[in-house]
Amino acid sequence: MNQNYIIPNEWSIIEEGFDKDRVMSSESLFSIGNGAMGQRANFEETYSGPTFQGSYIAGVYYPDKTRVGWWKNGYPEYFAKVLNAPSWIGINVIINNEILDLNTCDTVSDFKRELNMKEGWLSRSFVATLKNGIQVEVKSIRFLSLDLDELGAINYSVKVLNDDATVVFEPYLDGGITNEDSNWDDKFWDILSVTREDEMAFIQAKTMKTGFSTCTFMQSTFKMNDEDLQIAPNVSQSSTKISFSYSANLSQGDTFSITKYGGYTVDRNHDKYELVTAAKNVLRKAQDYGFTALLEQQKNAWSKIWDMADITISGDIEAQQGIRFNIFHLNQTYLGTDPTLNIGPKGFTGEKYGGSTYWDTEAYCLPFYMATKNQSVARNLLEYRYHHLDKAIENAEKLGFNSGAALYPMVTMNGEECHNEWEITFQEIHRNGAIAFAIFNYYRYTGDFSYIPEMGLEVLIGIARFWNKRATYSTAKDKYVILGVTGPNEYENNINNNWYTNYIAKWCLEYTMEMIAKVKSDYPSDFTRIQEKAKISDNELADWKNVADAMYFPYHEGLNIYLQQDGFLDKELITVADLPEDQRPINQKWSWDRILRSPYIKQADTLQGFYFFEDHFSTEELERHFDFYEPFTVHESSLSPCVHSIQASKLNRMEQAYTFYLRTSRLDLDDYNHEVHEGLHITSMAGTWMSIVEGFGGMRIKNDQLTFEPRIPKNWDAYSFKVNFRNQIVNVKVNQQKTVFELEGDADLTIKVNDKDITISPDELVVV
Repeated sequence: MNQNYIIPNEWSIIEEGFDKDRVMSSESLFSIGNGAMGQRANFEETYSGPTFQGSYIAGVYYPDKTRVGWWKNGYPEYFAKVLNAPSWIGINVIINNEILDLNTCDTVSDFKRELNMKEGWLSRSFVATLKNGIQVEVKSIRFLSLDLDELGAINYSVKVLNDDATVVFEPYLDGGITNEDSNWDDKFWDILSVTREDEMAFIQAKTMKTGFSTCTFMQSTFKMNDEDLQIAPNVSQSSTKISFSYSANLSQGDTFSITKYGGYTVDRNHDKYELVTAAKNVLRKAQDYGFTALLEQQKNAWSKIWDMADITISGDIEAQQGIRFNIFHLNQTYLGTDPTLNIGPKGFTGEKYGGSTYWDTEAYCLPFYMATKNQSVARNLLEYRYHHLDKAIENAEKLGFNSGAALYPMVTMNGEECHNEWEITFQEIHRNGAIAFAIFNYYRYTGDFSYIPEMGLEVLIGIARFWNKRATYSTAKDKYVILGVTGPNEYENNINNNWYTNYIAKWCLEYTMEMIAKVKSDYPSDFTRIQEKAKISDNELADWKNVADAMYFPYHEGLNIYLQQDGFLDKELITVADLPEDQRPINQKWSWDRILRSPYIKQADTLQGFYFFEDHFSTEELERHFDFYEPFTVHESSLSPCVHSIQASKLNRMEQAYTFYLRTSRLDLDDYNHEVHEGLHITSMAGTWMSIVEGFGGMRIKNDQLTFEPRIPKNWDAYSFKVNFRNQIVNVKVNQQKTVFELEGDADLTIKVNDKDITISPDELVVV
């Protein structure tokens, strides 16, 4: 059973009614972030029930020593952990000497939580009766500022409903936190100092091993019935925590409120000895603006994001809510303003997976950021990989490859591989191909070739050298084979000749040779610089061509399909339709041995190749492979349904495409995989965007031209989206009768719609 407690709403995620069993799931779903930091939707006040407390700072991590039963040569030394940072959000609330705690209150009613995605804030309200009989109404609203991205703000009020009462607010900073995800229960933080100045408080801390210096800070103001209130605090302080205590006497019906400002300054952005000074500057700005003005700034900042990124859907509220939820969390996680950051698979919503960068960025996220931001944001993501090239070469050396071969990591923070499962670390080498494909995809979409001579060709050469060395000549087949791999489908480990891996390896070799020739011809000075560094020879290029030309692909003549890997047809081919529902998800019900022997596919694998290289295959070939592999796919990876949705749209199977769309867009909202309490699936959210724009909208770049084949699910009245194509914004509106195109730009743009050229002019509607 999927969860279904989130109330359908076009612009908000809403939960009504308090249920202790939902607390951890809601902490994930209602998470907030601003690209520089983020936090799970933990309660501000004390909560003694099951909870996953989490606050995170972008780019700050801990190298947790790898924990394995049997060490193998080439293993990463550590698994990079997303760090649970010192917390600034806490406010203990004490009413007539009793702590407000929803886990222990006699009654909780009128509970409502809302994440307003349009304006970028989280609110909560409820009425609670404490064991001492006092009944209170509580309202809170908080946000992490997009404009001042080191600052968060909370407004929290308590109204006494049935008696007079003394209410105490205790805002605090807490450095004594631990990670949910830890290999050895190491101490991740070294608390350097806990200090205060007037009513500002600071905890300076440094990460163990990596040495990131941070300052967590807070300051609060108060009102009684909307009138400013000055209260002198009592201060409590320890080696890891500081709290201020503010007390007020309330008559029945009075409302006592606190506005708390907090956040982080980090030595990634400031001198490590100036972090407290920087924090004071942030707090002064917060006090100068005030909560109301800061909230207005927040609404304006989100309005600008939505103006470009929004996708509207008419006639299907759950589908509309789903896509906006995905777009919202992508923007909370990464805004493209810091080229040293990337898009973590859990963002700021949890700690599972560790690392900040997976192949998800290149395979799924890049198209979203190319089309909804400007091309510099997408280029930052490519430059991130260029700056990690030396580490990728080191990673390949650890596996025994040399002469400049590069293996990009499956999981990384700084370019080093830091994943500690051998079947991923050593075998899921297809990630190299996604990085090369992203370079191709960026040029195809933006028309900006400059990245390739400036940086990208060196990356491509390193990747091509790896594929050349990783392929093995098979005398028996008179072909080059790639042995001992795991493809995107992680339910097959250590198999030979994964079709997707072999295909993208061949393509990488061919594409790199093509780019070498183009740079040599058109950018001779860049080529000379690269040649002096990489020392490419004609003999080496001839080797690459031999491997590419003679790459082996498993194929079955009778079925007329490429096999996912050499042994796929040896399996007992029972389809998912015949798999009992109580056995799902199999990764939580079955042994790993049983999964590996089964035909079940975790995520699009062969079909992932058909998605990337659609132009290499006919629609009939796609249909044949889709019909064979889809019945065995359990979609237990968040990255799977979007690819199937796009391909079902291509095949004009709109019912199926819509079903897959709903699954990808509401994967977390409806908790399909029963794991949302661990955090959200951020990177697959970009796939949701693709399933509308590339799937239903049929957007492609063909022959240097923007093309569309619009389709619409039968239960939608209309949908619309915008794409920024080479600095011209194309607005596409599709309904059941027609498609309307509108252009924001300086010059006409010729696009292709259903294989016909259409010219659109700025600020004129074109109806197809």
